[in-house]
Amino acid sequence: MTPPAPRSVAPPAAAAPAAAAPAAAPGAAAAPILLAIGGSAVLTVNDMAVKALSDAYPLHQVVLVRALIGMALVLALLAATRGPRRMAEGIRTRRPGLHALRVLCVLASNVLYFLGLAAMPLADGVALFFVAPLLLTALSGPLLGERVGWRRWTAVGTGLAGVLVLLRPGSGTLDPAALLVLGSALAYALMHVLTRRLAPTDGPLAMSFWTQMGFLLVACGMGLAAGDGHLAAGLENPSLRFLLRAWSWPAAGDWPFFLATGLAVAVGGLMVSQAYRLGEAGLVAPFEYVAVPMGVLWGAVVFGTWPDATAWTGIALIVGAGLYVIWRETRLGRKTTMAAPARGEGEAP
Repeated sequence: MTPPAPRSVAPPAAAAPAAAAPAAAPGAAAAPILLAIGGSAVLTVNDMAVKALSDAYPLHQVVLVRALIGMALVLALLAATRGPRRMAEGIRTRRPGLHALRVLCVLASNVLYFLGLAAMPLADGVALFFVAPLLLTALSGPLLGERVGWRRWTAVGTGLAGVLVLLRPGSGTLDPAALLVLGSALAYALMHVLTRRLAPTDGPLAMSFWTQMGFLLVACGMGLAAGDGHLAAGLENPSLRFLLRAWSWPAAGDWPFFLATGLAVAVGGLMVSQAYRLGEAGLVAPFEYVAVPMGVLWGAVVFGTWPDATAWTGIALIVGAGLYVIWRETRLGRKTTMAAPARGEGEAP
């Protein structure tokens, strides 16, 4: 996206949505809903822009520009909330090991998602990434000790059936790009598990700062190791070429796409974060799925692709299963920490 983010990761929206807001007047629901719809739609601009750049620039160059924009926003917010002299207090952590593991998950999620998008239709990639909430449901039992009932296990199975439909295993060719996006969704779900463990001691700005630092270090390292393009010689696979292509100064017409990658995640992430602050998670989360039709729209308008009947079936199964999980969590009265891929702070694709 996001995608989903994973739906790409960027500014500091809360790593997990804030606790559900208290009940408000009926008219008050409009603001969080509109913010969730608008933010999710803006975040898909990032997916579109990265895919558009994947034919001419290396992924680490795109990530570097986006991370610079994200870090600038993080530092600005730290200065605004802590004051210029106390910014260091906002990024201190007592759990550096968990932070490092979380950053690795964020990096893996982003890299795999964008490499997958480079070689597959945008709509299919966004839909596949939205299997992340179902994977989190499956992981919450063994990793967090949460009880998952048979209804949600059924939803997980339904969503995975949608994944199989999109993968088309009976067609004789299994698209490696789709497997990359699935790996991205799994890494994103693991990232949220770690976020839930860090949340009691570390704030979202600290998590976002270290995430952006990880992006900057990896992008610069990849640029030094592969920026001359020598590793891309003879490669035909679009994902590998996107990973290893030589750095080049962007053409004037491509700068808007570079800027869009950072600004879309910044603005969209903040909008989604604010939506969760103003409204209950169960109210807000379903509207994040607007990213799926937006992915279809961008695919048709920018790249000339349109899902066929098989793809629509898989998309419907994944989205339907995800929405059911949200409804079920809300009915059980639990705080939905990731009913949909809340793609903020440069963490979700």
